Amino acid sequence: MRVGWLGLGAMGAPMAACLARAGHQVLGYDIVAERATAAAGGGVHPAASIGAAVRDADVAVLMVATPGQLEGVLFGPGGAAGAMPASAVILIMATAGPEAVVSAAGRLATRGIAVVDAPVSGGVARAADGDLLIMVSGPARAVAQVRPLLDTLARSAPVVGPQPGDGQRMKLVNQLLCGVHIAAAAEALAFAEALGLSAAGCWQVLRDGAAASFMFADRGARMVAGPAGPVRSALDIFVKDMGLVSAAAEQAGAAVPMATAARGLYQRGHDAGLGGQDDSALIEVLRARD
Repeated sequence: MRVGWLGLGAMGAPMAACLARAGHQVLGYDIVAERATAAAGGGVHPAASIGAAVRDADVAVLMVATPGQLEGVLFGPGGAAGAMPASAVILIMATAGPEAVVSAAGRLATRGIAVVDAPVSGGVARAADGDLLIMVSGPARAVAQVRPLLDTLARSAPVVGPQPGDGQRMKLVNQLLCGVHIAAAAEALAFAEALGLSAAGCWQVLRDGAAASFMFADRGARMVAGPAGPVRSALDIFVKDMGLVSAAAEQAGAAVPMATAARGLYQRGHDAGLGGQDDSALIEVLRARD
């Protein structure tokens, strides 16, 4: 398939390269030109503009960071909405929240462009290996059109609803769990240190017990290794995502006290200058003495 890929950050670049290895023709664009150049090493052809990436594409994939970026990439000057052929599908794989995706899908429908809402979960290593969980929603015909891409990128890509926005809602449930689990891991390991235990030793003992979780195993390893490792998922991503969870919960009238507490910790990490660090740096917030 001809794929226009918009957004070549920590997750987008390995995902685009995964499709290129599978034989798809991928033209990639990122506002940071160096990212597109670097992605060329993975078989992704750099595009000079959004329009150049999507003009002849069967599918345009959006892997941006925020609702504002989604709006700009689609509807800003030189945006994808004005360059896409009506027969194409826009595949939104970013976590932008249901409100932004529903709004975008409605406006694109007036141009005859279908939207598949398909946010992802799994992290950078799984993105490169085509081992993601993808939460898919949208019109059946459009989903079928992008299914070859989904099956290349995912170990599991269930359809969770018939409308764009349903995938985002499922992803927010996922992010609530992930955000709370990371915060719990940070609190537990900082608590261990306060008790005079070794955080690393505590992690080794508990990661195989009843208190284990993927996030305790994965982020806990990064927490005890220290801040020198690579940034696999920036703390600011959870500032954004837990904000989306809170906004959706308020609109739905849902009580999310643990998510609210975790959001406060991520915000404290951002305010302390940790936003660009790996989200495992959240333990530093719990280590700090007020």
